[in-house]
Amino acid sequence: MISTEISRTALQLAPEDRLELARRLMESVADPVPLNEAVKVGIRRIEDVAAGRVAGLSEEQYRASLV
Repeated sequence: MISTEISRTALQLAPEDRLELARRLMESVADPVPLNEAVKVGIRRIEDVAAGRVAGLSEEQYRASLV
């Protein structure tokens, strides 16, 4: 049974901290699912753009690439 005090304290955290706590709790009880190589590549590419190592496309560039 979860302590009421722990619950109260957790709910006072900032939203991003509650999400991180939830992620950690889920990882502690869920069986890890191995990622296939395509997903790993996709995650790596998203991280590269988010970190500024690679420039992302503008909407215009993206749409032009579809033609």
